[in-house]
Amino acid sequence: MKIVSRYVLSELLQVFLVALSALTLFMLVVGLVKEAQQQGLGMMQIAALVPYVLPEAMRFAVPGTMLFAVASVFGRMSATNEITALKAAGISPMAAMWPAVGLAVAVSFVSVWLNDVAVSWGRDGIRRVIVSSVEEIIYGRLRQHRSYSAPQISINVKNVEGKDLIRPTLSYQPQTGDPVTVSAEKATMHADAAKGVLTITCRNGTLSVGDVKAVFPDELTREIPLDTVSRKGATSTSPSEIAMADFPRARAEQLRRIESFEETAAAKVAIAILSGRLDMTMPIHTESEQHAVKVETARLHRIIMEPWRRWANGFSCLCFVLVGAPMAIRMRNADFLTSFFLCFLPILLVYYPVFMFGVSQAKSGAVPPLAVWTGNVLVTLWGLWLMRSVIRT
Repeated sequence: MKIVSRYVLSELLQVFLVALSALTLFMLVVGLVKEAQQQGLGMMQIAALVPYVLPEAMRFAVPGTMLFAVASVFGRMSATNEITALKAAGISPMAAMWPAVGLAVAVSFVSVWLNDVAVSWGRDGIRRVIVSSVEEIIYGRLRQHRSYSAPQISINVKNVEGKDLIRPTLSYQPQTGDPVTVSAEKATMHADAAKGVLTITCRNGTLSVGDVKAVFPDELTREIPLDTVSRKGATSTSPSEIAMADFPRARAEQLRRIESFEETAAAKVAIAILSGRLDMTMPIHTESEQHAVKVETARLHRIIMEPWRRWANGFSCLCFVLVGAPMAIRMRNADFLTSFFLCFLPILLVYYPVFMFGVSQAKSGAVPPLAVWTGNVLVTLWGLWLMRSVIRT
């Protein structure tokens, strides 16, 4: 029994590690190329992104690689009658499948960790690299395309000579106030990562703020926050990028925000009643607070759902093994690609649609967050039925 377990585990690890390395490398390159194209990154910025993009690539690669490993190994073992030989020797096929299940459990915990690291540390690291390199990125885009745009700023130039922008036109929408447009003969930029600002110095041009226009013959300097200039923007507050350890605090803070809006609405109604202005107790006078409660409640549902989603997504590795191993044994196909795609097709048609439907419903608060595990439960029950049929035949 131990010999069989060691043999199966050795075969699984060899296929899993080789396939994981190849698929992770492929997805890493795809992720880096995507960021490079979107942000206009140079080689130094791309190299700095590698450790932050790696967890993102691995969290997508691990479940599929786990399924590929079991489909490949058990498909070959069944096609070469190794499973039949075990049965003839009075050994249950479960002796060969237990090592795969044990490996899948360990890999599932690692996958949960990767899901957490990728969306919290990884995405935040990508944002920091891009924001800190915003000066080089903007100069690079202006040299290549003569224009650069972000949600709150756009820059167009006639040419770039060294650090000088020739005939630049800068349009900037501040957080408050009228939009600002600057046209100049020349301009230079300097990013200060410590202060978090991009300093733009323009010479000999015009400044327009709303309907007001002025001419400046000398220099005009403006400081713009780097988060505004970068296409990645400010640090994300999305629940999908909160670290697992921070969810209890985030949930408590969200409940306090909802409670404060509800108290404000109640206070408005109470003041209206005490002052005898019953018309002010109508729902329309607390509409802004009601809308804020609705928005904050929707965010609370996402905060509550997100940890469940990460655990369910991570343990998809175990579910895939429970289905892939017995299916590969039953199909008796030595072609690893055929075995993999035949095992993956029902998962693609059943698991992912059910999982995404559960996530969307849990986000809206229509169902409890436990619903995100529905796909995992269905696939697990299906896998247990397949295992039972393999053992009994």
